[in-house]
Amino acid sequence: MSVEDLVSWRDLVEHLAEGVYVTDRERKILFWSRGAEQITGYPASAVVGTHCWDNILMHVDSAGRSLCKGACPLVAAIMTGRPQVTEAYLRHRDGYRLPVIIRTMPVRDAGGRIVGVVESFTDNSALAIAREKTAMLESIAMMDVGTGLPNRRYLQSAIQSRLHAAARYGWRFGVIFADVDNFKSVNDRWGHDVGDRVLMMIGRTLTASCRSTDTAGRWGGEEFVVVSDAGGIEALGALAERLRMLVMESRLALEDGNSLSVTVSCGATMAEASDTVEKLMTRADALMYSSKQKGKNAVTTG
Repeated sequence: MSVEDLVSWRDLVEHLAEGVYVTDRERKILFWSRGAEQITGYPASAVVGTHCWDNILMHVDSAGRSLCKGACPLVAAIMTGRPQVTEAYLRHRDGYRLPVIIRTMPVRDAGGRIVGVVESFTDNSALAIAREKTAMLESIAMMDVGTGLPNRRYLQSAIQSRLHAAARYGWRFGVIFADVDNFKSVNDRWGHDVGDRVLMMIGRTLTASCRSTDTAGRWGGEEFVVVSDAGGIEALGALAERLRMLVMESRLALEDGNSLSVTVSCGATMAEASDTVEKLMTRADALMYSSKQKGKNAVTTG
């Protein structure tokens, strides 16, 4: 089957929910499906004709390493002739990071020579569950209007419920308190509209990168909180570090053609038997400020 044959399947592929694109052997993108447009935010007109090494989606792994300029699954499929399955984080056109599962298949001509690659990718986040939560939040006025995330009232209620469950069943959980570094300078330099978009970008990155059982919300101002079912402080710290890295790797496109990135300082702590909501959040807040004192863009656990 040739690359041209695959491209001719447009009508079929366009009805798939996952993103699909086709490249030739030189990794030039020949086709970009509607599903790819919906998942990434990039229209076909902005992608077709470019090469995957142009790094439009800026795929990174869980450690923040670039796949487009390193361990590219397209290159692996072409070199080995075998299908590849990869978990990565792409950069949406709006700047936030989105976890995806990528499946890459080499395409051969009638003589068996590899002439290109077809790659599909699916949203690997808990966004579907998050949308259901959003509908519920809207009905009980527990959603932050600026970001669409659960607000402080909802987070306090969620933490209180977790504390009750912990006391009754011994279930462990923790909280991550994140504060955007130097956010005032963002508002001062680019204005509050850009600042609001930065907060929305961070919120989307946190929501997309947490597990479906975790809750990410806006505590207030430039402060965010993640309530996690992490089993211990090491797992919670690892989650906080991953979220810190993904926020740092996010980029907000500006009208002048440039992009803006920010960092967060995080405090992470496990709930204890004697905790109240106020006591737990005070401890997380103090740990976050320890990260600020370390130079910002850091995680402190305790």
